[in-house]
Amino acid sequence: MDFREAAAAIEGDLIALRRELHQIPEIGLDLPKTQAAVLAALEGLPLEITLGRTSTAVTAVLRGAKPGPAVLLRGDMDALPVTEENDADWVSKHVGTMHACGHDLHTAGLVGAAKLLSARQADLAGDVVFMFQPGEEGWDGAGHMIAEGVLEAAGRKVDAAYGLHVISDMVPRGVFTTRGGPMMAASSGLFVNVVGKGGHGSRPHTTLDPIPVAAEIVTALQNLITRRFSVFEPIVITVGTFHAGTRHNIIPDNAKFEATVRTFSEEALAQVEKESVKLAEDIATAHGLTAEVRFEREYPATVNHDAEAAFVAETVKDLFGDDRYTEMPEPVMGSEDFSRVLEAVPGSYMFYGATVKEDPAEGASNHSPRAAFDDSVLADGAVLLAELAVRRMARG
Repeated sequence: MDFREAAAAIEGDLIALRRELHQIPEIGLDLPKTQAAVLAALEGLPLEITLGRTSTAVTAVLRGAKPGPAVLLRGDMDALPVTEENDADWVSKHVGTMHACGHDLHTAGLVGAAKLLSARQADLAGDVVFMFQPGEEGWDGAGHMIAEGVLEAAGRKVDAAYGLHVISDMVPRGVFTTRGGPMMAASSGLFVNVVGKGGHGSRPHTTLDPIPVAAEIVTALQNLITRRFSVFEPIVITVGTFHAGTRHNIIPDNAKFEATVRTFSEEALAQVEKESVKLAEDIATAHGLTAEVRFEREYPATVNHDAEAAFVAETVKDLFGDDRYTEMPEPVMGSEDFSRVLEAVPGSYMFYGATVKEDPAEGASNHSPRAAFDDSVLADGAVLLAELAVRRMARG
């Protein structure tokens, strides 16, 4: 029985697990319900399981019967602070928390790969590390797991690593896509607190109003990108929060905003870090106010190894046909902490279309409260992960 036939036999179980996880979304590094569900799903498999110390991570090692390379497969498990607006009978049971990025599919798909490979343990020439990771959505779960030894869980450093991310729009259902080189951007956070002197809204001249100054900084950040950087250097600064004041006739003491910064090169990141901080401070000073500015580097750029990305493309086409693979024409500005794994070992990340729409352009995007994923893609996702592990081990 090949992996596709074996996956068809467990498809119902994978879908049931995905829908169970979808109803119990958890945020950050502490996912006790999700961890319990994963452990229950792995029960009875010939795996060496280690639990995270600083998170609810699960690392499972499958020892092949013959010596060979070690391959890591990763699935992230955490959800987002989003209130779901879908109407399926298995939507989130927790208002304000939702699997809006499809990590429930990643988790179920990795369980599927573990089951498929466990059934072939006697034929495996090498070891497989299954990385069930919490805290991808801004909590650096990959960093925590790497610090606790996930890359060496097989007793030596893994030789290659692969990860898969479902997409609710952009990519047709059932289609895999990746590219060699940069695939996703580095992410950083810019945090600005403009400090002035509050007072009555009818007498602004007696105050130091922080709101227009903060608003000016927001606008100036966009000009910074267009006037200080080459148009061929992709950079995005998006302000996601802006908070100031309590009533319409009160000038507050301060105004705060937070922005995400996306870059690809270290040179651009260093420059935008230096200049965005200086810009905010100087504009505030010019108006007689002060700006407390913090720039935090979060995840590095996700850079696939060329040979491994080509290997993924070849494997997809061989398994499912040429129409199930498309080359990514350009990187995306989203970020991903699997980048930390790819900084340490060769490997490739990939996207997998799971839209519920025939035209992916009509699908709600990942992170939307209306994001929806077709879990009929689960079996083939598990097959690809398992097949990548077997073929990579066979390469020695």
